[in-house]
Amino acid sequence: MPDTSLLLMMLVMLMVIGGFAGVLAGLLGVGGGIVLVPAFFYAFQTLGYDGPQLMQMCLATSLATIIVTSVRSVLSHNRKGAVDWDILKGWAPGIAIGAVVGMLTAASLRSGTLQGIFGVLALVIGTYMGFGRADWRLGQAMPKGLGRVVTSPLVGFLSVLMGIGGGSFGVPLMSLFNIPIHRAVATAAGFGVIIAVPSVLGFLMLPIDPAQRPPFTIGAVNLVAFAVVIAMTLITAPIGVRLAHSMDPKPLKRVFAVFLTLVALNMLRKAFGL
Repeated sequence: MPDTSLLLMMLVMLMVIGGFAGVLAGLLGVGGGIVLVPAFFYAFQTLGYDGPQLMQMCLATSLATIIVTSVRSVLSHNRKGAVDWDILKGWAPGIAIGAVVGMLTAASLRSGTLQGIFGVLALVIGTYMGFGRADWRLGQAMPKGLGRVVTSPLVGFLSVLMGIGGGSFGVPLMSLFNIPIHRAVATAAGFGVIIAVPSVLGFLMLPIDPAQRPPFTIGAVNLVAFAVVIAMTLITAPIGVRLAHSMDPKPLKRVFAVFLTLVALNMLRKAFGL
């Protein structure tokens, strides 16, 4: 049996993490994974589970929560007719292939290497959030042919290496190719389902040393973290939505970009053992 005090501490930390992620998701429209992965990392590390596969558990558990949140988001957006099913169907095979390759790559890397990858990619996302402009364009329509063949697996691959859904890469990508922001957000939720489902199935079969994983972990997915975070985000995401309607979220996005940059730099510091 796991230690009761340790389990209680874990539950409290996860409730705070889930609540924070839910508010941010509702307030800023950012995917939970960009917050959950570093939060899981620091929580599990604090609880003493600092093994060579720590980041795999963080990525896998984050992606498991994304299955639920992305499905809910797609259904909600679809009722408003906002999901672009043509883009989703055309990009789904490549994204799924990239997600599987990403899971296999993540499974073969050490936690420190994954920390470094997360740090670099989070810096890129934070920079775009802080300095990106809504009128930037790379084209007037989403890539097809060779462009889609190359780009779609990359979206799935990089997302799995960060433990995130489709929003952080999918929304900027679609915006740069002239997709209206509300349609981009809705369609990127569909990307999240395609990214998370195959990768989580693979992570569930990843062997982790029982001594180096939190209680109630199957493969690399911690069921306690999954359940608590889903429950808390259901409660707190509507609070974030209400806050978003009562204030201007643009300066808050810049504040979050600074926060994300600091998190990324700290991840890189740890990755290099500094």
